[in-house]
Amino acid sequence: MIKIITFNQLRTSIADIKMLFSNLTTERLFLRELQLDDAGEIFRLRSNKDVNDLIGRRSAVTIDDAIEFIRMIQDKAANDESVLWAITLAGDPKLIGTVLYWNIKPEKNKAELGYELLPEHQGKGIMTETLKKVIEFGFKELNFKMITAETNERNDKSIQLLEKLGFKLEGRDGEFLIYDLRF
Repeated sequence: MIKIITFNQLRTSIADIKMLFSNLTTERLFLRELQLDDAGEIFRLRSNKDVNDLIGRRSAVTIDDAIEFIRMIQDKAANDESVLWAITLAGDPKLIGTVLYWNIKPEKNKAELGYELLPEHQGKGIMTETLKKVIEFGFKELNFKMITAETNERNDKSIQLLEKLGFKLEGRDGEFLIYDLRF
């Protein structure tokens, strides 16, 4: 007897074994894998005081900090612990921000969403466009049933963005608000 397996069943089976990276595109953006060549822009992003204050992390001090971060992300991706995309403008390979799934809990079909954007690119709808695509990918391709996000209670723009995308406030952890979106 021959068993017929549909493409969706095959894709789900593969996803269960290993989360394969996929580039994503939108009208204005190309989301790609993070590379060591991104170290300069990662350093700019991770050493920006305004960005770091809202995320609650220490600033990168040297380019080596950025390289170490990239290698850590690559290791986590290889172990299916996270999926991170470098956000670029279509036709320009220069990183302008990042978006990732981390704290992935396969047994609960759940992951946490994180994102950051260089200040000169904020307020242009780039993160809205990015998150719509990444959320769609998370639900349809990675089979998540819930996506959570944390944001600083002082980050009004991030709060507005999450609420605009349908996230609901679930609670707080110190100065961070916890939101979730369910499929």
